[in-house]
Parts: sequence; C-alpha cells; structure tokens
Amino acid sequence: MHIRDRLGGAPTLSFEFFPPKTDEAEQTLRATLERLGAFHPAFVSITYGAGGTDAVRTRDLVVDLTGRSDVPTMAHLTCMGHTRAELAALLEDYRANGVVNILALGGDPPADGSPPTGDFRYAAELVDLIRGTGDFTVGVAAFPELHPRSEATEDDRRYLAEKLGRADFGITQFFFDPVPYFRMVEDLDALGCRVPVLPGIMPVTTPASVRRFAAMNGSRVPPALFERLEVASPADRLEIAVEQTTALARRLLDGGAPGIHLYTLNRSEAAARIAEALGFA
Repeated sequence: MHIRDRLGGAPTLSFEFFPPKTDEAEQTLRATLERLGAFHPAFVSITYGAGGTDAVRTRDLVVDLTGRSDVPTMAHLTCMGHTRAELAALLEDYRANGVVNILALGGDPPADGSPPTGDFRYAAELVDLIRGTGDFTVGVAAFPELHPRSEATEDDRRYLAEKLGRADFGITQFFFDPVPYFRMVEDLDALGCRVPVLPGIMPVTTPASVRRFAAMNGSRVPPALFERLEVASPADRLEIAVEQTTALARRLLDGGAPGIHLYTLNRSEAAARIAEALGFA
C-alpha cells in the first residue's frame, strides 16, 4: 500500500479530500469516495488543518480508510504548531494502524502575524523525523510559482531540490498555467533532482473559496477565467470548470507530467467528469 510503488509507470490519478466536520458533510464525503473510487486512483490524500486543528479528524479518517480500502491513503502532517514529541507520537500511532504514507508539510504561519510555534519550522525537518520513525512513503509540497515565503527563484529551487531529495515524491500547490510547472521541473533537473512531482490542479466550482486559497498559497489566478466563473450560473460554472481543468491536465500529461492530483473539495461531479475526459475510466 506504499504510494511509491505506484509511481514511475503510466501516469497516475489521485484525489485530495478534507476531513468532514458534520454528519451531513461526512455523508457527502462517503458518496464522493465511492464514486471516485471507481477510477481506481493511485492514492487519495487527507488534509490537515492549520496548526493541527483537524488533527484528530484527519487521523481517524486516514486510519478508517486504510483499514477498509485497497487504495493507499496518505495523511497530511504539518510540523508548525507541534512539538517533536507530539509529532513522534502521531507517527507511531499511524505506524501501529498500518498507515504508511505521509505528506510532510511545513504548515501555515499564524494568521495574526505572531511567531510560529513548535519545535520544527521546515518540512525537511519533519521528513527526517518520519524517516527515523519507520518505513513510510514520504511526499512533500512543491510550489511552481515559488513558495509564498521565498524571495528568489534560485534559492527556492535549491531548497525544493534538497527537500525532494529526502522524499519519495512531491505534489504541487494548485496552479492554472502549466508553464511555471514545466519550468520548475527543468530547474530541478538542472540541479540533479529527478524525484517525480505530481501537478495538483483544482476545478474552480467555488471561485470565492479558490481565490482565498490562492491568496494564501501564492497561486496566480487568471482574471478572465475567474470573471467568467463569477457571473456564471452554477450549471455553467461546472461546465467551465471541467473544460478548463481538463485542458490544463491534458497539457500537463502531454508534457510529461507523471500524473494528475485533483483537489476535489469533497465533491465528485467535476472530478469524475475530468477523470473520464482524460481517459482514466
């Protein structure tokens, strides 16, 4: 059930979900998982709230899915806001429950501008802790348009190459222009880093939410696309989102991307139609 064993061959498809907070949201997620499971994804990932706010929900959902599904499930884990002991205990708990896939993240700094807390500041430090805990497949995040706290492209790529060198694969933050992704891959190759980096893409079915996410992550949003989406009816917005995301995914796959990671926002309709259009059915 290691994700690393599913990479390196034909292009892969994977999905990201977040842990539900209500009974109704959990029913929606279960229906989404069932529908998208028909595409036999290489893996699914479960997000982790800022500062560990969803730690228990993430843990419980990951353990549940690992115990009853043949699709590898990856737990997001952030180092910011946690002590080394807390992270070590959670990793031991995951190992005891058969969870072997972790996405190691630095995490977002406090929104109020106060100094970050926790024993670790960088994801690379968390990767080292994971490696020392057990036989995990480790993924890390990549930012084609540069990490929001980076000041220079050259330094950003060097740090990313060093981080990827500790990991098994990377997943990018979502983006809308394939050029920065391919430029990032070329930069990493020039640094001798050939660890696969999956492009993460998001169908924009909720423009306001995606704008907010993009502002946090440093992702550039295309003005013309968002203007169309923001005035469209829900049905038309879905059509536009599916069309735009499918076209982006095709360009990425045609350009040699090792797979597609879809940010689903726990909804199945757009993700299923995109997967079908790309031939993953």
